[in-house]
Amino acid sequence: MCVLCGEFVHQVHWTDHTSKEQEEITVGDNQRLRKRSRIHRAELCNKILQHFKLKLDDWQGSKFVLRDAKGNTVVVDDLAAIWSNVERMLRYPIDPLNDDLLERLVHQENK
Repeated sequence: MCVLCGEFVHQVHWTDHTSKEQEEITVGDNQRLRKRSRIHRAELCNKILQHFKLKLDDWQGSKFVLRDAKGNTVVVDDLAAIWSNVERMLRYPIDPLNDDLLERLVHQENK
């Protein structure tokens, strides 16, 4: 249970799975690796979200916090829920195949 928010971490989202993990998170089991993986996934998402002037942070290893440039924040349960929250925050649908976005991502990789 999270001391601050009082939420239980019941299930491991499929993006947090490795072939050896169980369905429930046990404190201490592979915590460092799981945290490192979540931070890496947030960094990958941020490469895309940067185009929309949004930022994603890992929060306590169980949730993500999505922020915009105006200071609005949304607590997101898992990676699957990020994109619907991005669209809600932006108030328009996003296109992952947008030419400007793809060009920016290619440019970032070539740096």
